Amino acid sequence: MSGEARAHDARDGLYERLRAYEGRPAATAGRGRDPVNLPMIRHWCEAMGDAHPAYRGPDAVAPPTMLQAWTMGGLSGHEGRSEEYGELLGLLDGAGYTSVVATDCEQEYLRPLRPGDEITFDAVVESVSPRKTTKLGTGHFVTTRMDVRAGGELAGTHRFRILKYAPAARPPRSPEGSERPRRPRPVINRDNAGFWEGVAAHRLLIQRCTACGTLRFPWLPGCNDCGAGEWDTVEAGGEGTVHSYVVMHHPPFPAFDPPYAVGLIELAEGVRMISNVVGVPYDKVRIGMPVRLEFRRFDEELVLPVFRAVEDGPAAGPGEGER
Repeated sequence: MSGEARAHDARDGLYERLRAYEGRPAATAGRGRDPVNLPMIRHWCEAMGDAHPAYRGPDAVAPPTMLQAWTMGGLSGHEGRSEEYGELLGLLDGAGYTSVVATDCEQEYLRPLRPGDEITFDAVVESVSPRKTTKLGTGHFVTTRMDVRAGGELAGTHRFRILKYAPAARPPRSPEGSERPRRPRPVINRDNAGFWEGVAAHRLLIQRCTACGTLRFPWLPGCNDCGAGEWDTVEAGGEGTVHSYVVMHHPPFPAFDPPYAVGLIELAEGVRMISNVVGVPYDKVRIGMPVRLEFRRFDEELVLPVFRAVEDGPAAGPGEGER
């Protein structure tokens, strides 16, 4: 925290007022809208591409990462949010920290959840950070801890952190003709280096377990299905469909021009990957839209796979995209 920020907090006493909410309830006697059930487990597994046998059949358990899903209130929200939590958010809003972004979560699993389990939960404001300055803006991180119970027995904890902030001023756009900022570089390590070597050669490589034949993406050091560590690769043919997508409006980054579409692409080989959908306006992207792989060069070092929407006529082959 900078000296200026400390002085600001000392002058207006805001941080001390915020800290007074630590330990106070954020939600009390919450109850899951539905018991743990197989249809929701099936939908989750289909969306995540998780075919683990533990989540199917008469002895199925719920994927542990569904812990928070059983506590969600749906579009109507939760009725159990505490007055104290509302006051905390109101205090931040009144100080000008009116924007919010979820930053991360942590989960701890104590026992598996099974179909029929009735879910109850309580949440507490665990911490409020001093004022922080981020690329999004200046504000405070608020962490809540939720204790999730099944039949009255503690089943897991879920920590959820948000940033309530005042947006930073947008940097001025670079004048036309000036050098465009470079895109961030991918993080390359020993587990995924082969994938990026393939991309540099305009080949999209998918890992294949040599023990059970399962294809996997993104690249991992071992097979999720059988645990084997040996693998080879197959080259994707380039055909796919949009399984899901989001349109990015915020936050702005100098190397990107929002709004733009980011798709979860299901390849013909059966694996899914995240990449940009190009070739149509962002608001024309649709689930189920056929796409075709191409490789786009962004600067002298960076080549990335993107997917061009296939509308009328043949799609551009790999390497034939816009530069």
